[in-house]
Amino acid sequence: MSWAVLVAGFVLASLNLRPALAGVSPVLDEIMDDLGLSAAGGGAITTVMVACLGLLGPLAPLLARRFGLDRTLLAGLLLVAAGVVLRAAGGVPALYAGAAVAGTAIAVMNVVMPGVVKQHFPGRVGPFTAVYVSGLVLGAAAASGLAVPLERATGYGWREVTAMAAIPALAAAALWLPQALRRPARSEATPRPFALLLRTRVTWYVTVYMGLQSLTFYIMLAWLPTIFKDAGLPADQAGYMLSLTNLAQVAATLTVPVLAGRARSQVAYVTAATVLTVAGYLGVLLAPATLPWLWMVVLGVGQGASIALALLIITLRAPDPVSVTALSAVAQSFGYVLAALGPLLVGALHQSSGGWTLPLLAGLGACGLQLVAGFLAGRPIVAPVPLSSRIVVPPAT
Repeated sequence: MSWAVLVAGFVLASLNLRPALAGVSPVLDEIMDDLGLSAAGGGAITTVMVACLGLLGPLAPLLARRFGLDRTLLAGLLLVAAGVVLRAAGGVPALYAGAAVAGTAIAVMNVVMPGVVKQHFPGRVGPFTAVYVSGLVLGAAAASGLAVPLERATGYGWREVTAMAAIPALAAAALWLPQALRRPARSEATPRPFALLLRTRVTWYVTVYMGLQSLTFYIMLAWLPTIFKDAGLPADQAGYMLSLTNLAQVAATLTVPVLAGRARSQVAYVTAATVLTVAGYLGVLLAPATLPWLWMVVLGVGQGASIALALLIITLRAPDPVSVTALSAVAQSFGYVLAALGPLLVGALHQSSGGWTLPLLAGLGACGLQLVAGFLAGRPIVAPVPLSSRIVVPPAT
């Protein structure tokens, strides 16, 4: 029974990594109308949360060292619930304050989840990475896809519907509570100062790969419906295409970590994932209105595999939960800051060029850099060095 509760709590926690973020876009127009926000003010809701993902992730190793991974994850779930309720409870100050609270909680949970995998499932890193990355993707898809139908079914407005994200967060916290109540396991790993971590080459290989695969993902997330509408697709079909590529990611997130986690090197998987992402970009660039569903499936599989591999490599490239959490903090913090530049750069290129050719070519260039970084991050390091100065990379399990 304890094993079942552990797995159920882990799965439900993974489903809460994105709904607070993904559930805003479908009702953004309503939020702006209700609170009198400009387009920039409306966009700032998501910007605040994404900024927290990049800037506040380093809090996670400090909290985990003080309270343990399990209690830190529990606190993140409770903070997500508090943040989404605060965001919906008042005027503009509460909106942004709640967004910041929820974003901080997600940043902490993002960082600790690879460490939780290493701590509770050390012999099944690949399968349980697949589980939690798939939960992340499914949670985002459910939040974005159900927001408007929930409004129509219940008669509620944006406040009630967005606050509903607190329900699964509290349910996950209840299931995770037995883990948090246990005495934290004593770690024999030496605490890893960030200064030492930043001087390790593999840290930067993993970080750049994490950032570039996120950058190429967020470019499409931000601009794909607009690209399809400019190509002549109706607005509803353009939205469906984005949903399709998100759903296609699940096929990759469920399978790729399991297979790649058994391999000593992840280079072949990184290469295949990037090639599929490039193929999706090329389809959107050269023939966006011709077989768009095919481009979206190919793109989704490539991008789903890429994020799954980035998180898997973080877990494999460090020997213990403490080191995994530290590497995760660096990779995700710097990575999300880098990723945030993608949509801004593409928007600027579109505005200056008047079309989508130059922006998509820039995205393809980023895919090329992603391949190089992934090749370097995916290689095994065969000569372990002392934990006090370097990250040890054991063979994949």
